[in-house]
Amino acid sequence: MAIQNGKAKWGIVSTIKAPAESILNFAAYHLEAGAHRLFLYLDAPCPAARPLLKAHPKIRVFDCDDASWQRRRKGGKPEKHQVRQSLNATRAYRRQAGDIDWLAHIDVDEFLWASSPIAQVLHGLPDTSLCARARPIEALAGDGTAFKGYVPNGPDRGAIVGRLYPRYGEHLNGGFLSHVQGKLFVRTGLPDITLRIHNLFQSTATGSGGDIENPGLQELPQVDLCHFHAPDWQHWLAHYRFRLESGSYREPLKTARPRDKGGITLHDLMKAIEDEEGTDGLRAFYDEICNDSPALRDRLEKEGLLRVRALQIASARMKHFPQFAQET
Repeated sequence: MAIQNGKAKWGIVSTIKAPAESILNFAAYHLEAGAHRLFLYLDAPCPAARPLLKAHPKIRVFDCDDASWQRRRKGGKPEKHQVRQSLNATRAYRRQAGDIDWLAHIDVDEFLWASSPIAQVLHGLPDTSLCARARPIEALAGDGTAFKGYVPNGPDRGAIVGRLYPRYGEHLNGGFLSHVQGKLFVRTGLPDITLRIHNLFQSTATGSGGDIENPGLQELPQVDLCHFHAPDWQHWLAHYRFRLESGSYREPLKTARPRDKGGITLHDLMKAIEDEEGTDGLRAFYDEICNDSPALRDRLEKEGLLRVRALQIASARMKHFPQFAQET
């Protein structure tokens, strides 16, 4: 085992298609947070970032072009990015994570924050914990320090979401635009593990009833998954169409409340807004749900859901990849 001095070695696997600065931000921040190893699968070429990543001793870079998929897999490159993510994460877990104790599967717009060093948090988990979930907080569109917490299930949930987002909140899952499941750390060295985006499965012996989902699951209240799903209006609008058709707003994702009680999917909500009000309607939706305003901060604070996290992402990038700042 790699555990030393009361700490666990941990790493990250991520399938990434993003600008160079975003990739380097993600890598540098998590190196600064204590990651021992990063396995970065480049879903699109990034010549500005790749040599800097490859030169770092704690980073392993993998190209995911058509030729590499042809070598790896019969049938070549999967069409859906979700499938590519799962295959890459499973490959990293099974073949590349031998020198770490825990592997997290997260995305380039997600940043792990912990009240104590992550290595200590993971070391403190019981041996029966085979995977551990970090829950998301969703960034407000502002200076990058304000996040909203998730409104959990309960009798007051609808009222809370309604107070926070009076026009559109009833159609949002816990007040979030993106996922509420969070992401997993997985203890390494387990047999027959397959990683998905939000979960893992462990195969059992033939005839025993199928795979086990998230064996030994543990919650990690000390760790936030800071998700920059919609960091500004232009970014959100640029990604909106893809998310509506193939990503996190696609059909048939479930409704925030049952259809017989007026619930509609986020996909249907977005389509209705766009069909009736166009881009101006989408902007009004974005401003209520995502924009970092004093009024929304005040409402979140009153509900105990405002999270302020000064992540210092740019300074981490300049520390770990000073060449990038010099070249750009």
